[in-house]
Amino acid sequence: MPTPETVPNGTIACRDGVDHIFFDGYWIRYYEPPEESISEKKKLLDLLTRRTFHHTEPGINTPGDKLDEVRKAYERESDPQRKRVNAAMLAGALFNRATDIFTVIADLEEKGIHISKDDALMHQCSTCLSEALSLSDNVKHYSGEEGVDELWGEPVKVFTMPIADYYRSRYRKIAQAMREIDRLGRVIKETLCHLEWFHGAEPLIDNFILTAKNESEILRSDPDYLTVWPEFVSAGEKIIDFRADIPVGTRTSLERHIKRGTNLLHSGKELITWIANVRVPMPISTTRYLGKCEDYKKKTRRFP
Repeated sequence: MPTPETVPNGTIACRDGVDHIFFDGYWIRYYEPPEESISEKKKLLDLLTRRTFHHTEPGINTPGDKLDEVRKAYERESDPQRKRVNAAMLAGALFNRATDIFTVIADLEEKGIHISKDDALMHQCSTCLSEALSLSDNVKHYSGEEGVDELWGEPVKVFTMPIADYYRSRYRKIAQAMREIDRLGRVIKETLCHLEWFHGAEPLIDNFILTAKNESEILRSDPDYLTVWPEFVSAGEKIIDFRADIPVGTRTSLERHIKRGTNLLHSGKELITWIANVRVPMPISTTRYLGKCEDYKKKTRRFP
């Protein structure tokens, strides 16, 4: 049996009755890419458009036919915070305009009218996607924590890359997300689970990490999603329901510290949930959270 260190990236194997592909240390559920065609790219672009707006802040899913109005509003805004939101709305309008154009291209292809890569419509679609991507650092995750530039850039990849190559790039991102989920779970346990107040939390964390990785790799169209999603939600609810054991008579300062640890556990669960859902790393949020864990460890040393 080959070890992870000897398995080449891109290796496909059946594991527990399900096809998996290996990337960067992780076996990930494998899905056969669709055939290379304009219509399949259009379906994929539509899917990614909905997915991107689902994970980003509200109010920026601006229709493509409003592009000129949105651009004017962005250009005349001078307040930095409001301009950031206008930029996000402009990115959304550009994103939707590109999808609108590609829909027209797909419709023409279905009628037997071939559109070359050098066509003005293709060029306009590419320009809209490129400009949207250039504005993507203004777009925040719906949590408000940070942007998700890598998620925002996926439609550009679909437009510029063969579908099979796009699928391979996604497996690599999922592997990176899984690694980040594992890292967060490890740090949470190192921070909390050696403390007597958090005895009983470790198996809950382990189970949640496992289900989070399962969630990060599965498509909603997969029949197994009907099992994976409830397991993931249930495992997360058990983390939220967990309450540290605060002995009777505990002094106020220690009680507050224990409660902060519980909050740290819960916020870690939220971060892992976001990463599992977007299926890309969230490095800024992760760095901030790891800093909070380190701060909690230092403060824990004050209590014998």
